[in-house]
Amino acid sequence: MSGDRVTWAGHSTVLLEMGGARVLTDPVLRARVAHLRRHGEKPSADLAEHLDAVLISHLHYDHLDVPSLRGIAGEVRAFGPHGARALLRRAGFADVTELQPGEAGEVGGVRVAAVPAAHDPRRRPLGPRGEPLGFVLEAGSRVYFAGDTDLFAGMSDIGPVDVALLPVAGWGPELGNGGHLDPESAARAAALIRPKVAVPIHWGTLHPRGRRLGEWFTEPARRFAAHAAELAPDVEVRVLTPGESLVLKA
Repeated sequence: MSGDRVTWAGHSTVLLEMGGARVLTDPVLRARVAHLRRHGEKPSADLAEHLDAVLISHLHYDHLDVPSLRGIAGEVRAFGPHGARALLRRAGFADVTELQPGEAGEVGGVRVAAVPAAHDPRRRPLGPRGEPLGFVLEAGSRVYFAGDTDLFAGMSDIGPVDVALLPVAGWGPELGNGGHLDPESAARAAALIRPKVAVPIHWGTLHPRGRRLGEWFTEPARRFAAHAAELAPDVEVRVLTPGESLVLKA
């Protein structure tokens, strides 16, 4: 397991280096996506080099970004929900595996298992539908990438895992009705899943153009850590900055 690590690149983009494989989640590598702007620098170019696979949790533009994916495709495999194939083929992926919760694939010795997620399945306004997924990757360590989700029945069945990558906010001051964890409900998710380490994601990266940044943008990770200390005291919370890594311990 030497050298295995997770690197948060901002929003829901995480590089998972496990068992010698390099897997990138929900790649958003640009300075803007639709009406959203990135706060801070774009991910470094080497983040998307020598990848074995990408994981797509759902079809929303801030998770399945076709221009970002076009710079990755080629021989890289893609895993995503049913309904994602046409978009991923458009982005240049020839090897696309669509999964439903309970199904699994494999890449480079890493088991990639799809698990449920409670989130809006539509790609608005007129795009396809695809039931959102989370993923559990296993190669010695077990890492849960939640994508976008709210709490759901059976979430405790995902754990225990070594690392849980949990969304703790959205891209605006309000989360809306599409199914999201906020700092408190993400802490409740940590209590259900029982990871050794929880890393907050989906915060402090993308914001609507012209929107004034404030605590809604900067504070979700700190608030998650505070709630987790109360609701999931046995879980270590590691707050990463974009580009920072967490080494997976043997």
